[in-house]
Amino acid sequence: MTRTEPRPDTDDKLASRDRRWLAVALEEARKAGADVPVGAVVVRDQEIVGRGHNQREATGDPTAHAEIVALRQAAKKTGNWRLSGTTLYTTLEPCPMCAEAIIQSRVSRLVFGAYDPASGAAGSAFNLFIAGRIFPIPEVLGGIREADCQRLLTDFFRQKR
Repeated sequence: MTRTEPRPDTDDKLASRDRRWLAVALEEARKAGADVPVGAVVVRDQEIVGRGHNQREATGDPTAHAEIVALRQAAKKTGNWRLSGTTLYTTLEPCPMCAEAIIQSRVSRLVFGAYDPASGAAGSAFNLFIAGRIFPIPEVLGGIREADCQRLLTDFFRQKR
């Protein structure tokens, strides 16, 4: 497994900003109800242009992952499916479906919290974010607020048992 590690905090302002936006994604994850608590926000110029949480149970839509919901909202709000110049913050390493949607939508940065060894597509189980693809690959940064994100998931599954 190739893990994308947080870079040294040489840019404290950026690291602080990433932690702050991941906190907003965590708030979004807590809205998931009966769904696995994953939250995502899409940010451009320090403004949220899209937000989402898992809604598969609520909607009966297998594609209603937090990242997809947030990307759809961002595209609608900006009036463009190309989301260049945005950062997508998500509490869990994206699955292959979400990873490809992030790439296809031209998101510039991906920042995530918890790693997903079962189906994470940013290096844990798969890696779709590899050089040489025909689409621009976003900068990927994992493990931001990892313990907080992991705890939310662990608590959810503990209660399900």
